[in-house]
Amino acid sequence: MIIVPIKEGENIERALKKFKRKFEKTGVLRELRSRKNFTKKSVVRRDEMKSAVYRQKLKSEDF
Repeated sequence: MIIVPIKEGENIERALKKFKRKFEKTGVLRELRSRKNFTKKSVVRRDEMKSAVYRQKLKSEDF
C-alpha cells in the first residue's frame, strides 16, 4: 500500500503528484501490461540480449 504523507496546508495537486511518482516507481502498471500478453522465456531472453548488445555497442563507441 502506498502512503503519501501530506503536510498541513499542502496543495492537493502536489500530493497527487507525489502519489503518482511513488506508484510509477513500484512498477505495477508495467508488470500488468507485460502480463497481459504472454511472451515465451526464449523471446524475453533474446530481447534482453539484443538490448545488451546495443548498450555494449554504444559504450564501445564512446571510448
